Amino acid sequence: MSNDNSQAAVAGSMDGAEAWKGQKASGLRQAINLKSVSTGVVAALFGCSGPALIVIRAAEAGQLSSGQTVAWLFAIYFLGGLVSIGMALRYRQPICGAYSIPGAAILIAALGGLQFSEAVGAFIMSGAIVFILGVTGVIAKLMRWLPMPIVMAMIAGALIRFGIGAAEAIGADPIMAGAAALVFFLVARFVKAVPPVLAAGVVGFAVAMAMGLVKPAEVNIDFVMPVFTAPSFTLDAFFAISVPLAALVIGAENAQATGVLMAEGYKPPVNAMTITSGIGGMIAGALGGHNANIAGPMTAICSSPQAGDDPALRYGSTLVNGVLFCLFGLFAGGAVPFILALPKSLIVVVAGLAMIGVLLAAFQQAFNKSLGYQIGAFVALVVAMSKLSLLGISAPFWALVAGVVVSTLLKEGEPTR
Repeated sequence: MSNDNSQAAVAGSMDGAEAWKGQKASGLRQAINLKSVSTGVVAALFGCSGPALIVIRAAEAGQLSSGQTVAWLFAIYFLGGLVSIGMALRYRQPICGAYSIPGAAILIAALGGLQFSEAVGAFIMSGAIVFILGVTGVIAKLMRWLPMPIVMAMIAGALIRFGIGAAEAIGADPIMAGAAALVFFLVARFVKAVPPVLAAGVVGFAVAMAMGLVKPAEVNIDFVMPVFTAPSFTLDAFFAISVPLAALVIGAENAQATGVLMAEGYKPPVNAMTITSGIGGMIAGALGGHNANIAGPMTAICSSPQAGDDPALRYGSTLVNGVLFCLFGLFAGGAVPFILALPKSLIVVVAGLAMIGVLLAAFQQAFNKSLGYQIGAFVALVVAMSKLSLLGISAPFWALVAGVVVSTLLKEGEPTR
């Protein structure tokens, strides 16, 4: 299969030492502006709401104490925030850190049959796997080889759920979510000085307050000091947790983050992103959290046009997101009920609206006829949109595999003349 065009499209994207192409790294003051702050807040609210509840449910399945649950939340949010801050300052790109949401979901079942000390050992081993793959450069080489349209189709399929979720949120709460969506488009059309995502969030929150929809959530977590768990290493935990978790971090989170950054014209430092995810995974594991890595959804929100017209300044949204994640991690025991008090529909609709620019860019690049990967890209799209899970690995990874296999069988890749 010839993929000269797609390779050329991503050539040079793996060094990562320079900032966004054609742009000089801008000062921090310029990067922290109304658009970047509002988008960073949206990304943080998204990451600290529903995903936190998944982690709490996994902790309940493992019968963890409140102190162990708080330690888990501290590890993934505080370290995830540090990853965001560090990557943004180092590379001047909106590379966000968090944790694998699907990884937390698979632990709901996995923790039922393992001691938590075994799970902690598995978390550390998972981080080590990712770290080794980053140091050896395997992931960077793979990203060079993968055709750009298939990567973009995977991104579109993986992130389209945000757009669908926004539509469903409007159906569930037509007044609140509908008002937020309407204000978003009106402001985008008529009020250029105000970030549409900020206006949508403010109006949606005001409507939710007026309708009495903001209610503190009841969750089984206390405001206590974190309790850390000593790891134990077993083969069962390695195969049940370490391997699938590492695959999710690389195939779902890092791949998504890399793809959305490419879609927005950045040159992501793939090796550094993978190594950072590995180190974050090992440190978070030692603290009792399942991983702290580069995050796909938060990177997509913070790299979108909603974070600013100048791509060189959008890293400011990642800094805001990182600071808020750190604060949430430090005060998780007391913060969780208040964050979960926000209506889910409001967070979902605002996050979906923020994704519009990224989704458009991904679709446009995925089905660019001149690159010649349309069928493979379509297969990658539908697989990524599905709930396919094989060998504990979720759909985005298999979307890349399926797209490449189909394109190879059809000998796609030659430009249409």
